[in-house]
Amino acid sequence: MNQKTTDHKKGMSRRTFIRTAGAAGGILLFGLPRGEAMALQKYPVAMVKTDDRKKGVEASIQALGINPVKGKNVLIKPNFNTADPVPGSTDNETLEALIKNLWNMGAASISLGERSYPLTRQVMEEKGVFPLLKRLEVRIIDFDDLPEKDWVKADADGSHWKEGFRIARPILEAECLVSTCCLKTHQYGGVFTMSMKLHVGVVPTDRHGFDYMRELHGSRDQQKMISEINAPFSPDLIVMDGIEAFVDGGPMTGKRAQANLFLASTDRVAMDAVGVAILKSLGSNNAIMKPKVFEQEQIERAVSLGLGASSPEEIRLIAADEGSQAERDRVQEILMQG
Repeated sequence: MNQKTTDHKKGMSRRTFIRTAGAAGGILLFGLPRGEAMALQKYPVAMVKTDDRKKGVEASIQALGINPVKGKNVLIKPNFNTADPVPGSTDNETLEALIKNLWNMGAASISLGERSYPLTRQVMEEKGVFPLLKRLEVRIIDFDDLPEKDWVKADADGSHWKEGFRIARPILEAECLVSTCCLKTHQYGGVFTMSMKLHVGVVPTDRHGFDYMRELHGSRDQQKMISEINAPFSPDLIVMDGIEAFVDGGPMTGKRAQANLFLASTDRVAMDAVGVAILKSLGSNNAIMKPKVFEQEQIERAVSLGLGASSPEEIRLIAADEGSQAERDRVQEILMQG
């Protein structure tokens, strides 16, 4: 049983609580201990071996065997931190394939929301996504343009943020949130940037007279703070483009390696744990290679907040087809080492 289901059975969904607390101007506090039922749950991560982004998106989602999209208003959170080529940012081909799949899965509407560095509109222009999104009937929500009231004060249990942080209201109120990330290291204190680090883009640079990004990037607890950003919300689907990876450097540019993998999951911790295992399999930097997967600070902190899988044994790594089985087995072996 996941947290979203638990909240519903208590009579108030997390999203309803967010709306109520946000309207009241209160601080949202999450990260409660998980029950025994959740400890027994397996968290699926689908993997497909391919160098074809269209196939990768479709096959990885299909292998999960779920459709959280049908009849829902979908919000996509891409990796548009900068306009650098993949894995520096979401590849336009991946984005197009994802959008088409979401429409085919029965989405009622699709929007894309982002806060980039530098300005979001500038990044989107450099990437050339405006004509693509218009053609595919996707509404753009530029978080830079959100009014002050739509940056909702939030926090996490045992937070390392001095005064909490703010989350873009469209993320909190999304009927169906789909996140798409890349496979890469992060040289500026994050160690790796995948599904959890992706969501730094739902926090403002500076609002209400406070510079949130300065606090984050200047803190020795940056990795823990990244995980804490993820506490107030939960994506319904995550897709990772792992065809190309940065095994050192990142997040904009770095040392490249070909992984030729696509992943899909509903769990950020499981997704990032498998991603770290893949980086290990490719031969990465010391910050990736030396610690065990579940000793990474981002993952440890996410586990303490109850955001998803708490051990390798809880992750069910699914090969999408016969051609993906050998790679699945190789990554699974690395993952099970810790």
